[in-house]
Amino acid sequence: MRIKRISSTVEKEADLARMRLDEHKYKEVIELMDNLTTKSDESQRTRYHHIPFLQNSRFSGPPSSTNSVALFGMGGVGKTQVALEYVYQNVDIYDVILWVAADNIITIGQTFREIALGLQLYQDSDEIKDSAAAIWKVKNWLNNTSLHWLMILDNADDLQAIKIAWPGSSHGSILLTTRDFDIANNPAARCLQVDPFDNTEGCMMLLKQIGLDSSVADNIEHATSITQALGGLPLALSQIGDDYEHTLNTVWDVSFQKLPENSTKLLNMLIFFDPDAIDEAIFLEGSQTELGIEADFDFVADEMDADYAGLGDAEQCLLQAALINKTMEQPVVTIHQLVQSAAIRRLPTPDRPRYSDAVINLLSWGFPDTWSKDVGHQINAWKKCEKCLPHIGHIARLSKRHNIQPRNVQQYAELLLRCGCLVDAAVQTFEDKSTLAYASAIDLAGLIDLDLCQPSLALKPFKEALELRKKQLGPDDPFIAFSLNNLALAYTEIGDLEEAYSTHQQAIEIRLRTKSHRIGNSYSNMASLLLRMGRPDEAEEMLGRCPSLKDFTDETFLNTGNPRFSGDMVLLSRIRLRQGRVDDALRLASKALAFRQRLLGNRLKTCDSLYDVACILHLQGHSASAIELLRQLVDISGSLNEGKGQLARALYKLSLLYAEKGDAVESEACKTRALEIRGNLRPEERDQPFEEEYFSKLTLWMLW
Repeated sequence: MRIKRISSTVEKEADLARMRLDEHKYKEVIELMDNLTTKSDESQRTRYHHIPFLQNSRFSGPPSSTNSVALFGMGGVGKTQVALEYVYQNVDIYDVILWVAADNIITIGQTFREIALGLQLYQDSDEIKDSAAAIWKVKNWLNNTSLHWLMILDNADDLQAIKIAWPGSSHGSILLTTRDFDIANNPAARCLQVDPFDNTEGCMMLLKQIGLDSSVADNIEHATSITQALGGLPLALSQIGDDYEHTLNTVWDVSFQKLPENSTKLLNMLIFFDPDAIDEAIFLEGSQTELGIEADFDFVADEMDADYAGLGDAEQCLLQAALINKTMEQPVVTIHQLVQSAAIRRLPTPDRPRYSDAVINLLSWGFPDTWSKDVGHQINAWKKCEKCLPHIGHIARLSKRHNIQPRNVQQYAELLLRCGCLVDAAVQTFEDKSTLAYASAIDLAGLIDLDLCQPSLALKPFKEALELRKKQLGPDDPFIAFSLNNLALAYTEIGDLEEAYSTHQQAIEIRLRTKSHRIGNSYSNMASLLLRMGRPDEAEEMLGRCPSLKDFTDETFLNTGNPRFSGDMVLLSRIRLRQGRVDDALRLASKALAFRQRLLGNRLKTCDSLYDVACILHLQGHSASAIELLRQLVDISGSLNEGKGQLARALYKLSLLYAEKGDAVESEACKTRALEIRGNLRPEERDQPFEEEYFSKLTLWMLW
């Protein structure tokens, strides 16, 4: 294995050396290959332990339990504590210990971001918030490091999430805790079931927890009875021990009762926010929008003398009572989940919708209105969206858990629609299904289907949205062109090219008549269609009509910072490739890839560009570099739930390249994985030949 890795490295370096002989021609590719390599100086750091829990000094458990790869058992049986004890007992064995909260893909992403920061894998500050980039960087580092590492996947009950987090390297160690028997046996190689304590173990653990003498017969008798009643579950016994000393709720009740009125109101509002990062701008700016906020909560908008006096005074009492925390560097508040739980229990049920509505109005500030006008790409709103997005999911989950019905259902549905990540919930929440907001909700659902390479499913919501908009706006409104454009994109992906052409033409005519600023969007989409129809010269002429692309210089595409224009750059690269101008195609594709990587991180569009560049390099005879890019594509797409199509196509291409260089084993392994993924995505094509045509169907023709 080590020899094979060294051989691949030598081939790649030889490839780059040949390219450096013609540095002007391959300048972008050389920079790209350098930037895509994860850099970490192991000579400066020999040990790194990411363990978010202190060792439990009162731990009780069988020492032999720590030898297994998978710890399996029911909830509360103590799997996490067994894993934690193993880590601390063996901390000197491992150079690197990585504890991953593996509950779901969100917690995995958050943990990997922290780990990537600790391992110093980031090259610039923009990468720090990109979970997919962090997952790829950490896994890539684990694959290449010579250090002895251990990864703990705690609460690993979601198989799809575990597949994303699972390192590809075979020279490290993985310990996972799970309640899922299938996960415990696959991907884990070995499994050990963690059972509840027997009466003796449970009795000793409880007495140790509450500090009572374990030699006194009465203590043993009572502790044994409690152990039997709780079924020997360590977590339940631990909580009994904690309650014996004092309950947190009792302490917090005293603190809550002492709060002034505005602080109590603020605390009740904080119930409806995600606890980890509540930016004060949401209160200060959100209360200034058209929606505003009712008078009872207007203290959150007060910033007298720029010191946020109203909000600041309310916060100060919560800070003094240690009910919230606030960072010194930024105006960001955090609150413990248990404080939130205690607060919502005290909040009368009839009052909950009022606080929920207030927070819904505040959060709407973070997202633009996309249903009353065609605003185009919303890159300028990303920073506001980022502040608010985690809170949308929280308020949706909280409302469902506690059956909190907002008083303004339409406003709540529009908020779910604004954030875009809860489209299904938004569609279900709308009561009036004749509004423009509802049309935008189902239209967005269609766009998601389209992005997930399901264009046939997208047709129905696209057509329904079009009819709703025609009824509300008439046949010539710019929003009708927006709907027609989406329909044409779906027809293009399905392969109904004549219908796509006719629909695009209708959209162009409307946008020309209404002098829409979105005409360039129609021209570039039509250019993509013409290229697919095998008419590259006409595609170039159509793309050249875009007002923002007066010429085809690289700066024209990239200087705006708008990711949409990187799509135009990808399109021109593909046009140049069809025209036989391979060097130009490579330059454009490489720059588009670097731009997407920098702005979007490791997402589907980055995968798409990696594939383009790899294919052009292969065409020019640089197979080793092409393989390197495809392997990175495999790592990235494998970490994305929606990346299976990109993964299968990359594995198909890798299989061909490995076969060309005579590596039959790697070629067959890639082929097997590619066919398996294709079969899962398209069962009806399971028996189709191993050919590019069938793998290209798993990804979009054009990923804008």
